[in-house]
Formats: sequence, structure tokens, C-alpha cells
Amino acid sequence: MGCATLLCACNSRERETAPPAEAGTNAAAIAPSAAKPEFERLAGKWARADGDYLLELRSVDAQGNLEAAYYNPEPIHVSRAVAFKDSEGIQAVVELKDVNYPGCLYRLKYDAKNDQLHGTYYQAAMDTTYNVAFARAQ
Repeated sequence: MGCATLLCACNSRERETAPPAEAGTNAAAIAPSAAKPEFERLAGKWARADGDYLLELRSVDAQGNLEAAYYNPEPIHVSRAVAFKDSEGIQAVVELKDVNYPGCLYRLKYDAKNDQLHGTYYQAAMDTTYNVAFARAQ
């Protein structure tokens, strides 16, 4: 995908099913606290095989708030990133809010067997959801 195809807009359908975020919470405002051990597996740099996309999950607190960064290949602001565990396992939701990225959304599931993240990326400008996979880069 070229840069022109990555223009995104908000999608209320995607937001309705995302885990709730606390008002005003963002990566820079996360207070350090003890992370749940199962979420610590998410920490690291993750690269998508289909382009120069890098997701860096630096830390997670006890409530599941992730400190995250995203690059394509330049930095794109992450407005929120959360980890949670449900019947499908450990998952992460990462929302981008930046110029040309106002609300693009990753929904990723951690695959412990292969140490990968699999899921979807909603690209609102095209009203399209892509299947994506990230491999651990570091």
C-alpha cells in the first residue's frame, strides 16, 4: 500500500466495539504501575510484512493501557492503545490519530505459539478492513 491509500477517517462502528478508554487517557499520560504478566508478552517492536509499518509496544500498566508508537515509516500519533484478555486470548486495540490518520484502528490478537500479532486494520477513507500480521522485530 502506498501512502496515499493510508488516508483514514473515524469509524463509529469500529469504536463502538472497542474496549472503553478513560477520558483523556493517552500514551504520554499513562502512570507506571505493575503490568499483568500475560500482557508483558506484547512488549516489543512488531513489523508488518506488507510494508514499512512498525508498531512499538513499550509497556503496559495494570489496567491494560499500553504505551505505544507507530511508524509508517515516519511516526504516526497513537491516541490510545489497550490490552485485554477475553475468551479469544490476549488482544490489543491501537487507535491512530494524526494528520491523515484520524481514527484508524488496529485490532490484534497475540499468537503465543508463533509469537506474532494477527488481526485487522480498519482504513476508513476506503471503508475497508484489511487482515494484517505483525512479526516481532526485536
